[in-house]
Amino acid sequence: MNLSNLQPATGSTKTTKRIGRGQGTGRGGTSTRGHKGQKSRSGYSRKIGFEGGQMPLQRVVPKSGFKNINRVEYKGVNLEMLQIIAEKNSLTVIDKQSLISAGIASKNDRIKILGGGTLSLKLEVKANAFSKSAKEAIEKLEGTTEIL
Repeated sequence: MNLSNLQPATGSTKTTKRIGRGQGTGRGGTSTRGHKGQKSRSGYSRKIGFEGGQMPLQRVVPKSGFKNINRVEYKGVNLEMLQIIAEKNSLTVIDKQSLISAGIASKNDRIKILGGGTLSLKLEVKANAFSKSAKEAIEKLEGTTEIL
């Protein structure tokens, strides 16, 4: 084995089509582009969404709705989840950090406590927002709610 007899593995390389090199090659004349028409011309490129002159779909379908740039997105956490976390880790105070360590919320989430499920422990809950039913359920058991 020496440098003079090195070659790539069989089937790993392909020879490129040499087009437009005369009639004798079999790929002269129209150079595999067919006859006339827009696609046969040099410099042709089709715009994205072009449908051959037909009105494109993105112009046919009407615009609708809007995106509210002032919307505040909350991560909803039910009372049932608070009950499970408090029992599992024997907590009396549930704040953002305890929800993050439990894997329910991420550090950039705003947290809203919702009234789903039942609560049977007296808890001190700190969150960004509370639903009316959740606040009532927590305060019914003499717990406290604090808005961050």
